[in-house]
Amino acid sequence: MTASHGNEIMVVSGASTGIGAATARELAARGFHVLAGVRRERDGDAIRGDGVEPVILDLTRPEHVRALADRIASDPRHRPLRALVNNAAISVNAPAEVLPLDEWRRLFDVNLFGHIAITQALLPFLHRSHGRIVNISSVGGKIAMATYGAYAGAKFALEAVSDSLRRELAPHGVQVVVVEPGAVRSEMAGRGAATANDLAAMMNPEQRRRYGGLIEAVVAHSLAFTRNGLPSARAGAVIADAATVRRPRTRYTVGRDAALLTRLARFLPDRVLDRIAAANLRPYLPRQGT
Repeated sequence: MTASHGNEIMVVSGASTGIGAATARELAARGFHVLAGVRRERDGDAIRGDGVEPVILDLTRPEHVRALADRIASDPRHRPLRALVNNAAISVNAPAEVLPLDEWRRLFDVNLFGHIAITQALLPFLHRSHGRIVNISSVGGKIAMATYGAYAGAKFALEAVSDSLRRELAPHGVQVVVVEPGAVRSEMAGRGAATANDLAAMMNPEQRRRYGGLIEAVVAHSLAFTRNGLPSARAGAVIADAATVRRPRTRYTVGRDAALLTRLARFLPDRVLDRIAAANLRPYLPRQGT
């Protein structure tokens, strides 16, 4: 691929804000026509611009996925689909004991099954173009912190699906790449913190004694982690590279923290990782009254 492809389409899901919006703008700046998936009309108005065409896309609604496929099939300029960037995600953090099963299902529907649905729908176009799938995972796809069971579980699964898909599609000329961001400044952390606090408020007294301090620490750690992270534009540039370079790696990390943590996950024993995770949370635990 070259730096300018005005006659090719890119699809980016979850493009309302943060990493997805930054990726859509970066790809448009490189000359692609980007179909940017957003959930609301006002989000589309905010991202609409030169080379960025917003499309209403809730991955959990089959009619939205079908409409996107129809949009590509009926493109008036008959432009091929060069890459699909599966970025849409939600964050829900709570101890496994207290997270309602419906919340587990909702998170997996968006963060895993929704990506599979859109991949299935758009693969016929990618076969024709010998295009590429870029799945946005997370450092949470390699290390699962306390209360991250649902989120990390979906990301671990996305990593496995990506490996399997890469091996299925390689003989047919379709490439599959995973991007693993670490701390990136975006709105998702704030939304996840609000959800965690809402769930904490619903705990019974025994659960509150067990997990109240942990949830408080995880929320504070997550917000600080994100606040000190890279700008979304930096992540968008890495993802755009992953979608466009001629010979992509199978995996990219975003940020030094992601590069370090993914390496630690490969080489350190589980108990050592447990101690590191506990030490990272310790400064954020509420002080006990005297």
